[in-house]
Amino acid sequence: MLRQALTHRSHGHPHNERLEYLGDALIGWFAADLLYRELPKADEGELTRRRAELVRESSLAELARRRGLGDLLLLGGGELKSGGWRRESILADAYEAVVAAICLEQGIDAARAFAEPDLQARLQESMVRVEQKDAKTQLQEWLQHRGLPRPVYRLLETSGPEHARRFEVACELNEPALSTRAGGDSRKAAEQLAAAQALSALAAQREERK
Repeated sequence: MLRQALTHRSHGHPHNERLEYLGDALIGWFAADLLYRELPKADEGELTRRRAELVRESSLAELARRRGLGDLLLLGGGELKSGGWRRESILADAYEAVVAAICLEQGIDAARAFAEPDLQARLQESMVRVEQKDAKTQLQEWLQHRGLPRPVYRLLETSGPEHARRFEVACELNEPALSTRAGGDSRKAAEQLAAAQALSALAAQREERK
């Protein structure tokens, strides 16, 4: 069953298209249930929007990368040559198919145990992004308002395989002298987190002076 879940139709039969169909429905249900429990104050509109974000193709493709499914895919010659193991649609379909295969072989609780931690992680990441999406702007405005130099962002380190890069970034202030560092799955995300940490540190310094 797992082999079928990882077999793209370009490789031959049996492939994973029917499993994708079932997995899509299961993941939609797991995401809806997770959001209903985790966000008790959210209205229907917010729950619907967040579910769409969790189960969209790019999100599921990222979960497939984190699980290393790209390296396990069975693809036809054409897809291999064109880098099909990196294509988001193929990765997302494989993730759905794997969830379905687990459900059929081991039951829905096992499928949930596989998928829910992944969905939980994506939910937390999306909430951090929303809360901190303007952190760099806020920090720059705070400094400009006081006539201070702009922050400098430096890339410290890039690690991990190509399909799961990790970026370590520093946010440095000359005045007041301060340096923070943070990591993320993109340089932009890491910079936002480092800026958010700098804002928190500045707020803590202000509290200490009171």
